[in-house]
Amino acid sequence: MVKPPIYDCVIIGGGVTGTAALYTLARYTPLKRLLLVEKYAGMGWVASHKDNNSQTLHIGDIETNYTEPRAKRVKADADLTRGYLERHKEEALWTVKPKMVLAVGKQECDELRARFKWVRDVYPGAKLLTRAQIAKLEPKVVEKRSKNVEILGMQAADGFTVDFGRLCESFVRHAQSIEGKSVETILQGRTKRVVKRGKLFTVETEDGSFRAKTVIVAAGGESLLFAHRMGLGKDWILLPVAGSFYKARKVLNGKVYMMQNPRLPFAALHGDPDVHDGRETRFGPTARVLPMLERYHYRSFFDFLRLFRFRIDAILALFKIVADPTNLGFVIKNFLFDLPFIGRVLFLKEVRKIIPSLKYGDIQRARRVGGIRPQVVDVKTKTMSFGEAKIVGDGIVFDITPSPGATVCLANAAKNAAVVAKHLHVKFDEERFRKEQAPLTKSS
Repeated sequence: MVKPPIYDCVIIGGGVTGTAALYTLARYTPLKRLLLVEKYAGMGWVASHKDNNSQTLHIGDIETNYTEPRAKRVKADADLTRGYLERHKEEALWTVKPKMVLAVGKQECDELRARFKWVRDVYPGAKLLTRAQIAKLEPKVVEKRSKNVEILGMQAADGFTVDFGRLCESFVRHAQSIEGKSVETILQGRTKRVVKRGKLFTVETEDGSFRAKTVIVAAGGESLLFAHRMGLGKDWILLPVAGSFYKARKVLNGKVYMMQNPRLPFAALHGDPDVHDGRETRFGPTARVLPMLERYHYRSFFDFLRLFRFRIDAILALFKIVADPTNLGFVIKNFLFDLPFIGRVLFLKEVRKIIPSLKYGDIQRARRVGGIRPQVVDVKTKTMSFGEAKIVGDGIVFDITPSPGATVCLANAAKNAAVVAKHLHVKFDEERFRKEQAPLTKSS
């Protein structure tokens, strides 16, 4: 009887975080046997799907809620993903679209000028745009706008619009092309639990059980559920925030982002050209709290309850966060955006800050577009975490990656590869990794 193999690493989740880890382990470590388990029939079908995110490589230039230190970190990490995209240009994973921040009104314009003082050092290609310059790049932004309202733009020329779902497929394809490696994938193999027995992990799926020396759980909000089952990360819960979009005919040539509230981890309203359909512009996201871990999959409501467990400290943490005046106003406004008829009227008022000439009939709800962002909440401090979260156990890593998780997927993969390599006492060739993923062109 043939003994089942023992994998060096099993990765749970075929989104951009999990597939980037697969590629990095296959190419830059001596590990020979790897397995990726994905619950759906293809890679990148959840948060990485083109309809479930803004399709933007967020490098920190137009994200005006980023501080200077965070912008520098994100840019350095995003450059690795950019380098991979540039090296695989023939795979049609991305397009370049101009992007800008739009400030409307004196207060926002003053804030943007102040921000630009350090932005121009971190992003040398960035430049401020006058009303006339904005009109040349994005005529609809200026058309029918009152001349009494001051506007100011900040342009960053190299805006990458990315199909992160295709990027997932690319990572797997290149991982499996490496000679001398056994890189396997299982699709439609929902993972039920992970158990550690001695020095090995057993990953139990609907397709059977697999033994592994190490495990990476890259399953979005479900990652925390797996961690809880193993007694880890129990001071964390999730605030699942669902994003939705409206769409219009093409009215923008590139990406236009509004100024963001630095106290909120959510993107401000923005307009984006669709990565595969240049005839449309998407506006959003709206954002509302939904008690589920995956959009449109209602049984994930029960997974949310398993995380939450109706703990008093968890209830108090969520109440404190939602009751904050900034957050409460944000929640109420975005709830109204999703109401029939009146929601479109209210959202149109917001969209007109970007395109003043839009009318009610020009926009419509983009059906089944938008995913869930699993925002991490620390029940001890009663605070909401900004950005990605990672739990590292003995030979196992749990990744929870809200925005900009897709943007920094390779940087995150390097962290995971270092953890796995250290546990297995092998080398992760980080020097080669960073050399081969460095951008081919100078970033702005």
